[in-house]
Amino acid sequence: MDFKVKKIDEWRYLIPKKGAMRVPGLVFSSSELMANIEDDQSLLQVVNVATLPGIVKHSLAMPDIHWGYGFPIGGVAAFRMEDGIVSPGGVGYDINCGVRLITTALVASEVRPRIKELVLALFKNIPAGVGSRGRIRLSTKEQRNVAAEGASWAVKKGMGTEEDLERTEDQGVIREADPGAVSERAYKRGHDELGTLGSGNHFLEIQTVDEIYDQDRARAFNLFEGQLTVLIHTGSRGFGHQICDDFLKEMGTKVKEAGFDLPDRQLACAYVTSDTGKRYLSAMACAANYAWANRQIIMHWTRDTFEKILAMGPNELKMELLYDVCHNIAKLEQHVVDKKKVTLCVHRKGATRSLPPGHPDVPMVYRKAGQPVLIPGDMGTYSFVLAGSQQAMKETFGSTCHGAGRMLSRKQAIKTAKGRAIHRELEDKGIYVQSRGRTTLKEEMPEAYKDISLVVEAVHMAGLAKKVARLRPLGVIKG
Repeated sequence: MDFKVKKIDEWRYLIPKKGAMRVPGLVFSSSELMANIEDDQSLLQVVNVATLPGIVKHSLAMPDIHWGYGFPIGGVAAFRMEDGIVSPGGVGYDINCGVRLITTALVASEVRPRIKELVLALFKNIPAGVGSRGRIRLSTKEQRNVAAEGASWAVKKGMGTEEDLERTEDQGVIREADPGAVSERAYKRGHDELGTLGSGNHFLEIQTVDEIYDQDRARAFNLFEGQLTVLIHTGSRGFGHQICDDFLKEMGTKVKEAGFDLPDRQLACAYVTSDTGKRYLSAMACAANYAWANRQIIMHWTRDTFEKILAMGPNELKMELLYDVCHNIAKLEQHVVDKKKVTLCVHRKGATRSLPPGHPDVPMVYRKAGQPVLIPGDMGTYSFVLAGSQQAMKETFGSTCHGAGRMLSRKQAIKTAKGRAIHRELEDKGIYVQSRGRTTLKEEMPEAYKDISLVVEAVHMAGLAKKVARLRPLGVIKG
């Protein structure tokens, strides 16, 4: 690499501006995590993003950073409206991949004997896996309604409550969505995938609150030690993937016309205010809305499954949405730059919002505590609940990490897992897993990821979000 990384303090590393870079790079990490980060090409991608027109302040990277398409996964970048760009690679193929956490009134120790039964029922009721098809079949007209209405579409169909919408990022809808900006091929891919988990790192986990770090915020978030919770992690499926693919191809053919000199063709982009840029943001919003509807439906079926298996009513279970956050998105937001409030196009790819107490976009129920920040692990690892902070607004446009971040590619993970029975290894740890195939378990084995405790500690110590609680998996369904 022809650039240097300078350590600022224990949790921040600077890549000085050099050559075509318009801004420096800023990486939030630790010395232990940096040793692995410097082994891949993700820091070069931080540098490449720093060359894009209209970028503001820094090209940012969270401690879960790893190599991605064009932009690094775990990357954050904000662009001016007047001369800045929007890039599908800065959002990712799985638009609005995200997580939602459900709290319950149940104590995990009392339910543990029935975890296997619950997992099997959830696996039966919620389609998962590559090419999984849902129980909902939509006409193109109804798909357009989902794309425009988001999670509220599902609630109107009886699959949730108004309180669910209040506790979802953006109330589960980006209102600038334009169903007319979406290709017929995308609609075709998405017509029978609503209400499905998909594959890869997507999952549904039954968990327990293993440790509380901040009692006041835990109470505000309705969390208590020993509590049973459910975490859902999925996105916009093939619908979002096709939208990303469509616009990458279109922007890729227009890059030279627009006068962009890109260091990597995967950074294909368009000016935010151009016709192509506006259409991409409108289509991306449709995929984001689809993802919110998807997670809303899965949560509804999860509630239904718990009620039937445990023979308990809603008032006994109290399965309430804590919050839903998205990981892969580009949003037009107001931020302070050089002491002036300006509108920016903020890309978060493998990163999530971290809004502080008092911020108007934080639901009223959490306004004093700050936005719940949900950081999922995977299968055999912990997940975390944090709270948003003012420091994130100052340094990262209100952003923080989104997970552990991969250390091994899927091919490397399969090779490492050769001869091992991952499902049995997890059962030995008290985690019951159901998946469509053993290959997914090998691809997603815990060793394929960084130590999530180190990642969360880095953002906590850097002040980008504050630790509230740790969650431990008991049962998992995977694609």
